[in-house]
Amino acid sequence: MLRACTVSAVHLEMRDVYTPSDPWFQAWLAGDREEFERRLQRPWLDLIREVTGRGVRARRARVISEPVTDYIAFEHATTGSNVTAGEQVRWLPRRNASDLLLPGNDCWVFDAKLVRFAYFSGSGEFLATEVSDDPVVVKQCVAAFEAVWERAVPHGKYQFR
Repeated sequence: MLRACTVSAVHLEMRDVYTPSDPWFQAWLAGDREEFERRLQRPWLDLIREVTGRGVRARRARVISEPVTDYIAFEHATTGSNVTAGEQVRWLPRRNASDLLLPGNDCWVFDAKLVRFAYFSGSGEFLATEVSDDPVVVKQCVAAFEAVWERAVPHGKYQFR
């Protein structure tokens, strides 16, 4: 879906843990710097460079709890490579989002026409996705993303606790 975008792709993330069994995360937790650095060069970055190179604006907003979980600290450590590849990333502490109406699940919105929800288990393991082109749902997700984006701190300025 990202490759098909022509204008924008936005990603709203609201969990504090994702795929805790991920070997890259486990290497980071164990202090395996060599494995962590090796995995920084990932296919995702090639895709972001490709898409943003065509002029698509790719943005990610993360709503997070503070103090942050180990997983969010890991994400923060890896996000510089996303930004270098062309993705814009911002962080919003959850305490600053209490008055925002947000979807119940993480989502991508592609060209403000299509939304893809991601479902995770309570422990953070990925379960499934669901796609909707319902204009009302898409509009609500776009509005939620933009509300978070307005308040969120750009990656280069966010210091987690």
